[in-house]
Amino acid sequence: MTDTGKVLYVIVCAAGPAGDVGKLVIMAQDDGWTVQIVATPNALDFIDVPALEKQTGRPVRSQYRKPGDPKPPRADAIIVAPATYNTINKFAQGIADTYALGLLAEAPGLGIPVVVLPFVNSALAARKPFHHSIDSLRSEGVDLLIGPGQFEPHPPSGGTDRLDTFPWQLALKVLRK
Repeated sequence: MTDTGKVLYVIVCAAGPAGDVGKLVIMAQDDGWTVQIVATPNALDFIDVPALEKQTGRPVRSQYRKPGDPKPPRADAIIVAPATYNTINKFAQGIADTYALGLLAEAPGLGIPVVVLPFVNSALAARKPFHHSIDSLRSEGVDLLIGPGQFEPHPPSGGTDRLDTFPWQLALKVLRK
């Protein structure tokens, strides 16, 4: 990996593919990114924290730093993957009740590119609040990768069948443009 000084925050949520977020880390590092994993509190049970810390050389963050703790480098871009229904809706509403959501709430105002790769079922994806959230985030310049040729929602209780084909590479493809 060539360190270009580009810092990518990968915000991982509590969804089925989360345990494979290391695949995205490898792809991002191959593209020259320094990767910082930020996990939602619930995602901590879905990921292998020690393995990701070894892979990235950085601590996995899930809480705000304490006064006096070193400040991490600012993100040059953020990928949220897998992004849950809950996180997408809270992000759209500007809710910042976790460290991950606090970063997301601020990112559009700072001009930091944000790419959201959801993992939701078709029942949740059909809800009006979700459609409003997608429209709202897109209107602020957030790349939401849902629809034909991107992530397509799976049937309720059918997510397990989609874990091996989760399209991690799509999020990086957007950042390469």
